[in-house]
Amino acid sequence: MSPRRSYDQYCSAARALDAVGDRWTLLIVRELLAGPRRYTDLHADLPGVSTDVLASRLKDMERDGLATRRRLPPPGAAYVYELTPRGSSLLPVLQSLGAWGEAELGERRPTDAVRAHWFALPLLRALEGEGLVEVRLEEGRFHLHVGAGGGPVYGDGPAPGEPDALLCLDTAVCTAISRGELTLADAIRAGRVEVTGDGTLAKALRDT
Repeated sequence: MSPRRSYDQYCSAARALDAVGDRWTLLIVRELLAGPRRYTDLHADLPGVSTDVLASRLKDMERDGLATRRRLPPPGAAYVYELTPRGSSLLPVLQSLGAWGEAELGERRPTDAVRAHWFALPLLRALEGEGLVEVRLEEGRFHLHVGAGGGPVYGDGPAPGEPDALLCLDTAVCTAISRGELTLADAIRAGRVEVTGDGTLAKALRDT
């Protein structure tokens, strides 16, 4: 394994960038915030990354205490990567970076890939309280663990249990929220987001 490159500056920002400043690292963190992922799943949801670069970044993240690799018990028997508590603590960093980057999104380019769960973090920023939320888009479904104190903050596919709230919206609305052009509350009031469910979160969203 190659030695970690460093800015050699006695500054906390520089030290942080020593660990997460390489290309792809924070996007790998974004994917692992969904919980344990196999290498093949990570590669599929990080279009554009080469297999060599992904393997190198994951090794760096293991070395730096951001992620670990473990073998699933049979019948799975596959290796998965998951964030350590230190890696999970990068959530607010990604949230702030995403909020800052809203103005950079602009219109989707023909070359831009998209995955339904990439809208998870922008929607998570818009939700308050605690509970399980399922989101349905044309591209697919994902779920959010709002106010999660530990563990995954979102996941692909339907909610693993009865959600406290179910949000149905189209990609255009989700994109507008991600770009900061529309708030979730305004979209609900305008009837552009359908909210169902009997949980506290659903009731709070309908009352916005």
